[in-house]
Amino acid sequence: MKFTLGIALSPLDQLTELARAAEECGFDSIALPDSLFYSEQVSAAYPYTPDGSRFWDSHTPWPDPMVAAGAMGAVTSRIRFYTQVLKLDPRNPLLLARQIGTVAALTGGRFGLGVGLGWSPEESLWCGAPFRDRGARADEAIEVLRLILGGGMVSYEGKHFSFGKLQMSPAPHEPVPIYIGGHSEPALRRAARVGDGWSSAMMRFDELRDTIGRLHRLRESFGRADTPFEIQAVCIDRRGLDGFRQQAEIGVTDAIVMPWRRLDAPIQEKRDALHRFAEKFIEPLKSTVAT
Repeated sequence: MKFTLGIALSPLDQLTELARAAEECGFDSIALPDSLFYSEQVSAAYPYTPDGSRFWDSHTPWPDPMVAAGAMGAVTSRIRFYTQVLKLDPRNPLLLARQIGTVAALTGGRFGLGVGLGWSPEESLWCGAPFRDRGARADEAIEVLRLILGGGMVSYEGKHFSFGKLQMSPAPHEPVPIYIGGHSEPALRRAARVGDGWSSAMMRFDELRDTIGRLHRLRESFGRADTPFEIQAVCIDRRGLDGFRQQAEIGVTDAIVMPWRRLDAPIQEKRDALHRFAEKFIEPLKSTVAT
């Protein structure tokens, strides 16, 4: 099993030090959250809280994940970074491909792209994207990203995106993995059909187990049962050695954790928490649970 450090809502001046500490402690990756802006009013409920309310406010820091990956990549040498998850619908895939290619190059290929459709109509509409078409737009955007990041002179003609022959350099030396986030049936089907993995938000163990089973069945139906596939999970009710082992048994390949109690804790408190977590969980589990 691999371990990813979640850094959501952490102060910006802690990010590079958290990256160094996570690498020292044996974490495999850092999960980069994404939110474009805080709109005073929203016309949809946030899908991952019981009452649909946002658990952050207008002053909560949300750094651009690409910029954050570049900054943290510059002070580390091994640890990977992936977005968990980036709002795909509001972004133009050509501009996004330019960012991804740059981050992949600057980090030596230590970057993965986790994408979701986004839940806020305002984030799409105010960035010029029609929220109602976000599923079909996402499918084309993923095709565009893979096409451009594959290197060489390429062109594309689709319903939502089209462009003549172009090339972006440098292209990544290895394919950038694309992980699909979301709990809905369309999101699971997209992950099974075109994703290199699936990324969960906060889920209870039983729901997570059932969802992973559904993903396995969908991947079989798409003829992809034997291709590598990552399961990145935030499981809220199974922790500790036994809990992480149980997650691995149901197919979780990457446990996303945040091992401190206060989001605004000082950096030394977070460093201490990372070292305690590594000693208590990462070291013993990496020796007993296959990755």
